[in-house]
Amino acid sequence: MVIIRLARSGAKKNPYYFITVADERRPRDGKFIERLGFFNPTASGQEERLRIDLEKLDEWVAKGAQLSERVQSLVKEANLSPEELQAKLDTKKAKAEAKKAAIEAKLAKEAEEKAAEEAAAAAEEEAPAEEEAPAEEEAPAEEEAPAEEESEEKDSSDDENK
Repeated sequence: MVIIRLARSGAKKNPYYFITVADERRPRDGKFIERLGFFNPTASGQEERLRIDLEKLDEWVAKGAQLSERVQSLVKEANLSPEELQAKLDTKKAKAEAKKAAIEAKLAKEAEEKAAEEAAAAAEEEAPAEEEAPAEEEAPAEEEAPAEEESEEKDSSDDENK
């Protein structure tokens, strides 16, 4: 079966794709029948991002060639007018920025909650330390009282022995 798909080219971490007609059994970047255009996802400024020969593409589809999913989306994009394409890209950027802002807000909220929890934990650690100090003062007083009782018992036993 003949398929119209992307063949990767370009440098490492800088992709560039050719839109090719190839036998389905061939490797992605291998031998092809015909090139129909290109797609440069990293294009910026005046660089051309996408070019497809739609007439040749229609001829191949009429002969029974199948389009890959990504090529189908690129063909839809190629059929848009420049204004529609720019509007689509602007909405995509706006959604990405909104999502990024939401993530930042969520992280800020989590940081505030964590700081509040740490402050509460620090306050709890200080409060028991203050409570323990009076308990230590009371404990020696209790220990002295039994010691006096024991000494009185010794005195009374000493008196009995005399």
